[in-house]
Amino acid sequence: MRQDQEDRYQRRSAAPVYAAADRAGSAGLRTTAGSPRPVLYDAVLLDRDGTLIEDVPYNGDPEKVRPVPGARAALDRLRAAGLRLAVVTNQSGLARGYFTGEQMRAMHARVEELLGRFDAWLVCPHDDEDRCDCRKPAPGLVHAAARELGTTASRCVMVGDIGRDVAAALAAGATGVLVPTPVTRPEEVAAAGWTATDLPAAVDEILRRQRAVLPTAPPGEPVRTALVVRSDSAGDVLVTGPAIRAVAAGAQRVVLLCGPRGRAAADLLPGVDEIIEHPLPWIDSTPAPVDPEDMRSLIARLGAVGADQAVVFTSFHQSALPLALLLRMAGIGRIAAISDDYPGSLLDVRHRVPVGVPEPERALSLAAAAGHRLPDGDEPVLRLRHDVVAGRPSDLGDPGYVVLHPGSAASSRACPPDVATRIAATLTAAGHRVLVTGGPDEREVTARVAAAGGTDLGGRTDLAGLARIVADASAVVVGNTGPAHLAAAAGVPVVSLFAPTVPFGQWGPYRVPTVRIGDATAPCRDTRAASCPVPGHPCLSDVDPDAVVDALRMLAVGGGGGR
Repeated sequence: MRQDQEDRYQRRSAAPVYAAADRAGSAGLRTTAGSPRPVLYDAVLLDRDGTLIEDVPYNGDPEKVRPVPGARAALDRLRAAGLRLAVVTNQSGLARGYFTGEQMRAMHARVEELLGRFDAWLVCPHDDEDRCDCRKPAPGLVHAAARELGTTASRCVMVGDIGRDVAAALAAGATGVLVPTPVTRPEEVAAAGWTATDLPAAVDEILRRQRAVLPTAPPGEPVRTALVVRSDSAGDVLVTGPAIRAVAAGAQRVVLLCGPRGRAAADLLPGVDEIIEHPLPWIDSTPAPVDPEDMRSLIARLGAVGADQAVVFTSFHQSALPLALLLRMAGIGRIAAISDDYPGSLLDVRHRVPVGVPEPERALSLAAAAGHRLPDGDEPVLRLRHDVVAGRPSDLGDPGYVVLHPGSAASSRACPPDVATRIAATLTAAGHRVLVTGGPDEREVTARVAAAGGTDLGGRTDLAGLARIVADASAVVVGNTGPAHLAAAAGVPVVSLFAPTVPFGQWGPYRVPTVRIGDATAPCRDTRAASCPVPGHPCLSDVDPDAVVDALRMLAVGGGGGR
């Protein structure tokens, strides 16, 4: 497994990167004595031109430095919150001879005079033709900045004004925030998972998200048994994993209620002591009629759990209130859930979350509202039980292959078979060893794709078996479907063939190196359609297989599966 092994994702440029660490040293992070480490972020990385200061092309004159409105106050708020700051900037003017290194350093001194000290400056001095590993959208500068600041890329937020900034953050496993300017292209705005109107607004949301996952008060009496609920598909259960671990850290016993589609994923989650499987008709996409006798049976099962507390996790478009009513009838005295609708007496903790928050953080914020947080040392990433995913099948050869998973339970999010076939052929021609995976009902597709290049594993594994295969992959090429979250939980980089039917910022692979491919502006955007509503599947039908090879190169996955 790749979890928390950041060095595997790092690449070193053949040419130097201009770097300047904090003058006092950068051996550790500034934290208040005795205070726990922040849950989400340690550091904020900022692009220079267009983000911190007005963009004057190839400027080498300190007198032309003009901060963007509100920059100093916004940066001081980040400093006051204990976050370290670094500037991460492409400066091809050095390579082109438009200004010297001395002039650039004078520029940076002027920026600090106006905006305060930064803990590190990371500069790529190359042009695109140099094909270095540090020029954004490559992730080299983000990794270098994280090292300078004594943290990892996954604990950094990168703020920038163009798509290259966000792409570099994603490829490193960091969080990207796009602050558009008049030069930002519309397709870059559409592809960004998180946008803000200006730098102060970006800082507001960074700090809000940081606070949202910290409990404001303990849950009250010690929790002996906590009932947690996530009734949906495997991917939905997987993205709730960090929040379930947070609840488990504050409870002696955790019982998970899930539906049949999520049961296999529930078996993979750390922190779960017992599982109750039961479908909820108001959640399932193809629901059966509500059966009163079945509901009475569920109430009895929930009452037998003897839970002190219930935390009901839902997706942003679902309601927790029908289940909250059953939990009240089962005699559970303290119930927490996210609800925009008035809950009356159904909820003791009514939590609200702004639109656009990643699903794992959305769930973590509910756990915090219920009084729970991840313990120090447990990063807010997706995880799998080590005992479940140990033991990859021996007939697959050495680790280091690329997994290509073309299918999805929602056809709107599947890669078109002809596109997946071309991807398999191109990956094989580029020297990658390809394993094509899919469920029992996808055997025809996986056989067709694998015939163009790769080993067909369609229908050969259950979810735990797929997890074992994914854990030894160099990367996974997959749409917005459960195996993408499985890869994130195994810490394996993802080439995300993401259909924009749901927001990428909420459902993209979480805190793992990722390259997004696909048309983010396609007409299916934000429709939440399970079947493609647009003839020809335009969001993914034009994917260039060479772009997938380039994405793997960006993620430091070379031909032959090596890293």
